[in-house]
Amino acid sequence: MAAACCCCSPRLNEDNARFILLAFFITGYMLIGAAIFAEFEYDKEQEDREEYDSALALFRQRYPDINISDLNQLLEAHADASSRGLLTSKRPRWDFPGAFYFVGTVVSTIGHGNARKDSALSRPTAAMPPFSR
Repeated sequence: MAAACCCCSPRLNEDNARFILLAFFITGYMLIGAAIFAEFEYDKEQEDREEYDSALALFRQRYPDINISDLNQLLEAHADASSRGLLTSKRPRWDFPGAFYFVGTVVSTIGHGNARKDSALSRPTAAMPPFSR
């Protein structure tokens, strides 16, 4: 009686073969997409970074007496306020149209990016619509 070797696997059935083929194509599609985006976006990102670094260096030249750590704290606070829509030049983020936009993104299950919930009441309610389907 011949013993089955451990290196011999059973034949793939049709469903498993389809799954492996689909996983292969999806992975390939994602790799090609990542290569395209990296090619198109990397140089612009580096250019933007250099522009910011030169603007910061120019500011430091003009105002040499400013404490760098205090400046960095201010810049972080400003960036956070900007990403949360709190700057005075923008309309309120949680007025009715903004709240309607947020509900639409949650219900449609498409990512909502920078639209985030900050109040204690809105966090649990934002999780309910996807589970109520």
